[in-house]
Amino acid sequence: MSEDEQKRLARLESNLKRRALIYEFIRDFFKEQGFLEVETPIRAPAIAPEPFIVPFESEGWFLAASPELHMKRLLAAGYHKIFQFSHCFRKGERGRWHNPEFIMLEWYRQGADYMEIIRDTEKLVTGIAQKLGMKNKIKYRGQEIDVSLPWPRVTVKDAYTKAADWDPVAVNDTERFDMDFVEKVLPRFNKDRPTVLIDYPASQASLARLKVNNPLVAERAEVFIGGLELANAYSELADAKEQAKRFREEIAQIKRERKQQMAMPEKFLEAMVNLSECGGIALGIDRLVMLFCDAASIDDVTAFTEDTV
Repeated sequence: MSEDEQKRLARLESNLKRRALIYEFIRDFFKEQGFLEVETPIRAPAIAPEPFIVPFESEGWFLAASPELHMKRLLAAGYHKIFQFSHCFRKGERGRWHNPEFIMLEWYRQGADYMEIIRDTEKLVTGIAQKLGMKNKIKYRGQEIDVSLPWPRVTVKDAYTKAADWDPVAVNDTERFDMDFVEKVLPRFNKDRPTVLIDYPASQASLARLKVNNPLVAERAEVFIGGLELANAYSELADAKEQAKRFREEIAQIKRERKQQMAMPEKFLEAMVNLSECGGIALGIDRLVMLFCDAASIDDVTAFTEDTV
């Protein structure tokens, strides 16, 4: 081992110790509420087709970009409350906040919706802050963030109308949506408070269900803290026919745009027949640890990244 490598790893020790404390707290948090910790495969013949996520292929199979489909199969089999720390893989994602291999925390509740899952998230983050002696204040990159409850909610419609002068619920323009989010919407989020962006356009529902009283809107929420996109929550879609329709459209888009053939997740769709109302979320553990370590980069909270492995 080179001297530089020894110094690099030694420099990470305090952050890695804090990371371990955060893992310990999270496990206690869920076990106290009766959740079961589960493990699912990181390699499968079919994964959820997502046009904006490029998966790694492995001898004709795919490395998991998320454990979602297998966790929902457990829910369909009768499991009520489950959580998991999962190694996930997404091709071409490398930067301050990205590494192609990363850790995702996902949890699901039977009988819950996206708002209940967001309340879980609020309690989890504030609980970690208190465990680390921060009370309700996180200091991140020169700003103090008050994470006391409840966190502000803002609808996609209101956020875009105010910041970008258009309503993406009424007008379907994915390219404009993404560009305006980075350039206009995100910079206007309150820097000293978390922001929960709720009620996404139906075109971005993915695996979320649509509102019964407004099918133009999906019951989806994303959590932002300190400029970081931290988590993505759904009231989960439990309609196998609708999910198959969405998958077919996404598989066709992927084939058209990047010439990659994705398989239909048939076993998941078969299980969905038994899936009842539930809510779930995917939370990026590396980014969560970054917040609590005041770290500028994912490299500061991960022992080995793509560049050092």
